[in-house]
Amino acid sequence: MDGEREVLWDGVRPADGPVEAAGPYAMKRPEDAGHLPGVPRNAAAARDVVTRLLEAEFCGLAGEGPADVVVADALLVTSELVTNAVRHGGGLTGFTAEITDDGLLLTVADASTRAPVTAERAPGVVTVGGYGWLLVRRLAKRVSVTYLPGGKHIVALVALA
Repeated sequence: MDGEREVLWDGVRPADGPVEAAGPYAMKRPEDAGHLPGVPRNAAAARDVVTRLLEAEFCGLAGEGPADVVVADALLVTSELVTNAVRHGGGLTGFTAEITDDGLLLTVADASTRAPVTAERAPGVVTVGGYGWLLVRRLAKRVSVTYLPGGKHIVALVALA
């Protein structure tokens, strides 16, 4: 992901931080009129939230922060959960990230009551796409799905050690 950034709908670079990405100052497309304040607009904004959280938690702890591969796993799980909520879940309706004693706890809410799907694959056939939920389940220490009347919450715990 070095230097890789998503491009927003109007061709500008993503926001510099969670407040700019999710707050009232971000530009809105007409169909974004119902966007919830505090909810990242896309996977890049959610990754920014997680990156800043990890930096704040481990800043100044020489040698005590998570390894680069662990950070990469946390950002990949973040991207996949948010992207799946946007593409397949009727839109992202909630997002939280927090550090606990067990690791990074991500909660992603969307507007669909459909269960996440792992695509059926024929043996020996490589396909494009459909790996997101499989990656989340493989990289997270724990994953749970809670179904609500207007959607669902997916909670994933990513170990940071």
